[in-house]
Amino acid sequence: LGLDMEELEEIEEDAGLGNGGLGRLAACFLDSMATLGLAAYGYGIRYEYGIFNQKIRDGWQVEEADDWLRHGNPWEKARPEYMLPVHFYGRVEHAATGIKWVDTQVVLALPYDTPVPGYMNNTVNTMRLWSARAPNDFNLRDFNVGDYIQAVLDRNLAENISRVLYPNDNFFEGKELRLKQEYFVVAATLQDIIRRFKASKFGSTESVRTVFDSFPDQVAIQLNDTHPAMAIPELMRIFVDIEKLPWNKAWDITKRTFAYTNHTVLPEALERWPVDLVEKLLPRHLQIIYEINQRHLDHIAFLFPNDVDRLRRMSLIEEGGTKRINMAHLCIVGSHAVNGVAKIHSEIVKTQVFEDFAALEPEKFQNKTNGITPRRWLLLCNPGLAELIAEKIGEDYVRDLSQLTKLHKFVDDDLFIREVAKVKQENKVKFAQYLEKEYEVKINPSSMFDVHVKRIHEYKRQLMNCLHIVTMYNRIRRDPAKLFVPRTVIIGGKAAPGYHMAKMIIKLINAVAHVVNNDPVVGSKLKVIFLENYRVSLAEKVIPATDLSEQISTAGTEASGTGNMKFMLNGALTIGTMDGANVEMAEEAGEENLFIFGMRVEDVTELDKEGYHAQEYYNRLPELKQAIDQIRSGFFSPKEPDLFKDVVNMLFHHDRFKVFADYEAYVKCQEKVSELYLNSKAWTKMVIRNIAAAGKFSSDRTIKEYARDIWHVEPSDLKIPPPNEPREAGEDKTPNGTAA
Repeated sequence: LGLDMEELEEIEEDAGLGNGGLGRLAACFLDSMATLGLAAYGYGIRYEYGIFNQKIRDGWQVEEADDWLRHGNPWEKARPEYMLPVHFYGRVEHAATGIKWVDTQVVLALPYDTPVPGYMNNTVNTMRLWSARAPNDFNLRDFNVGDYIQAVLDRNLAENISRVLYPNDNFFEGKELRLKQEYFVVAATLQDIIRRFKASKFGSTESVRTVFDSFPDQVAIQLNDTHPAMAIPELMRIFVDIEKLPWNKAWDITKRTFAYTNHTVLPEALERWPVDLVEKLLPRHLQIIYEINQRHLDHIAFLFPNDVDRLRRMSLIEEGGTKRINMAHLCIVGSHAVNGVAKIHSEIVKTQVFEDFAALEPEKFQNKTNGITPRRWLLLCNPGLAELIAEKIGEDYVRDLSQLTKLHKFVDDDLFIREVAKVKQENKVKFAQYLEKEYEVKINPSSMFDVHVKRIHEYKRQLMNCLHIVTMYNRIRRDPAKLFVPRTVIIGGKAAPGYHMAKMIIKLINAVAHVVNNDPVVGSKLKVIFLENYRVSLAEKVIPATDLSEQISTAGTEASGTGNMKFMLNGALTIGTMDGANVEMAEEAGEENLFIFGMRVEDVTELDKEGYHAQEYYNRLPELKQAIDQIRSGFFSPKEPDLFKDVVNMLFHHDRFKVFADYEAYVKCQEKVSELYLNSKAWTKMVIRNIAAAGKFSSDRTIKEYARDIWHVEPSDLKIPPPNEPREAGEDKTPNGTAA
């Protein structure tokens, strides 16, 4: 048709239906589950408006609505024949026939299906996203002689449930609409699962056996963080109130069905819903949660008589002030498996955050280190590198990324070293052209591309990177003739709209960039760019062009990280702390092949005991003092000298993430990075060692571990016949048993 594929790809909108790592991880998992031939479904909400589009105006973040469906979405198919009712509010009635939840408001859940193709195996799974619809008698059924027009307009109230994604990453905001969203997706999904179970051959009754006995053998449900935690009381409600199962039977089935993945240890991110809100919105579920808690605490009291503090710590209900439900505790008690997402994180989960629960049932706690799909994060975004690897080790690695270890043979191959460097250079030239077009800044493509892209959060320490930029700037100005390894520092990411400090950090980075980029003394030695509207499609451009990946969270705060893995696979070197999956990356590649610096978890714990005093670092380190004084005095904001007083005040008096404590080690480590970059051959050899060690971080490996250790299903590498080839009669189409 004479159309350019790349131009067409640029036009398509991102489906920005998640915030940061959590949503992107789910997308990688769907790709891997299909590629491994698992009969798996991804369930979520079809938000009309996804994560906001970020505009930078005068250095500040401004949010715009992400109207991603404006031109339609060709990949989805509405399935009105599977529409389901979801109930809210109402009251609980104790009748002779049992307990009834009555006088509820009904919202309909309309499913939209998106196909998820496996890689070259003719498997196509389904992602089913629910959209909220008002029933046609909405506001009209209460012998309503009232305002017909207003009643129809009020349909929006019900349909607002799937209107917009809450834009917080690693932060809990206890809003009623958010709880409605969480219950909406859970209630629709569980009805769908049970309908499918009853319609299958497994659902048929054998003699006197309860219909649901085989449920956990046929169904596995993975809770992606606590956001779908209401699934636990909801499944209990269905079993006990509707299917009339005895409590103990229902609870046994429920526990064997659910498994819970924890994704963060930050206390402000843990979901703690006020009891009175749950009582108003979901009165029957609150009763069920109370009953679960009572039985749970009775068990604890039996095991640990007279230990009231343990009961308080382990309760699903937090007393004191407003009573709240701790959703993580509900997930742990209601699941047969609990996992963290990197070794170090799973240890912290076991020994700190949920230590009482782990002491009780140590076998329940597992680790499943996160991964990324090599289809999107190598083949699709970096075809040059993917092809180069295939020439050396064949094409099978795309399905079995552990085969990348074969690249170790070529670490001293001069031709291969040159080719790897050439692919990186081509990617950098292409991205430099993109930056020059979008930002009207002249980029030196032979400079080191130093990239820090992720959500803006204090724990991710974009501020520490900013202090390093100011330090480099001051060194260039102090001695302009001295050799300086040229850098283009690229920082990008969105701040939650209500997160004041994160927005100030964006403004500071842009203020520093303005000064640095316009100083003639600096010239092309140092350029700083804040990448606007960071999202998956932009990650696919920047990651293949990166030389240095910044993974500098305070040790013990980043559960895993997945961007770190993407950079490693695409030929960047990592500067990072011993946090999240960085620890395992260093383990795989050898610590000498990453730039590891700063406090370990033990050092952070020790510093907390002694007390962290930011002022001492400021007094002791002249370059840190100079940088902070410049920010404080308005050197970077001459029109508003005290613009950044909040940021500086935070760094001195309430910096939970201890930026100053790691500053010196960070700057020294950056000097080692620059030194190595001068030796292109040594740098590229280290790059090859990293790529060769990246195999563990395929989401295929992660999903195989979930399948074997938690879901009890076997992945299959069978390529099923395409639909145009006749099948053997009676062939079993789902050899894998359980649907995850």
